[in-house]
Amino acid sequence: MNIKNILMLTILLALTKHAFAQTDNIIKDSLYIQEVEGHKTPIKVLHAEPLYIDLIRDLGARKGEKEWNIGIGLTDNLKFDSYEALIEYEWAPMNRFGLEVELPFTFYSRLNGANKEDIPSNQLNSIKLAAQWTFFVSEPLATSMALGYINEFELSDFRNFGNPFIKGTIYNPFLVVAKRWGNNFHSLIYTGPMVAQHFATNSFHTSFDINTNFHYMIPGTRNFIGIEFNKSIETNDFDMTIRPQMRLGIADNLLIGIVAGIPVSRENERFSSFTRLIWEPKHVK
Repeated sequence: MNIKNILMLTILLALTKHAFAQTDNIIKDSLYIQEVEGHKTPIKVLHAEPLYIDLIRDLGARKGEKEWNIGIGLTDNLKFDSYEALIEYEWAPMNRFGLEVELPFTFYSRLNGANKEDIPSNQLNSIKLAAQWTFFVSEPLATSMALGYINEFELSDFRNFGNPFIKGTIYNPFLVVAKRWGNNFHSLIYTGPMVAQHFATNSFHTSFDINTNFHYMIPGTRNFIGIEFNKSIETNDFDMTIRPQMRLGIADNLLIGIVAGIPVSRENERFSSFTRLIWEPKHVK
């Protein structure tokens, strides 16, 4: 066999192997989508969930689903570093309806040259209670929509803890619209107003959040790469943070999400990072 025939055979084998690999990944993608959506009722569409501003429960959640989250983050500010941590539990007591309880903490570390008086006190930020109802699910359109509400009871910092215990509350209704494009591409919009009430002065402060998300799920896996654009609009002020991210499956029901934060127009905040550990206990189907 001459060199030309050997070369042609090698190329043919490589192309055949690549074609089989692509077909295998397509089959795996279809099987994973089938595993999530299946022939169970009610119908459910697989969507990639953002890692920083996460959802209360999967869109189209089925009764009995539940999830634990532990998050750890670091933000580089001008005068100090802030470390955030959260413990979160979410579950679906009925089909297409999810509930969540979250405890977010923040701890501060002074940078060189900063005055102690400029550093906030460590604190359990709040007690967050949330609900989410998926009111629209379409398999042909690969689209889901949900309405939700978060009530956040703001607590005094540890320096003044209990004086008062609850210093205010935040009212946050929101809308979620998500669509999957083919097997691997995902888009999602999460938006709504945040109305903060301060009990001491009975004053109100309102901002509006628009969070847009784009993700690509790696063929044949539960892993994805993506990006969040977290935007906040207030009177005469606009802030945006870009958050590139990735999710990796490290066990059957255990995932880890890694997020970087790049502020675009924030006056006091620089780069940040955030890691989310996600555990999904098995539930009775």
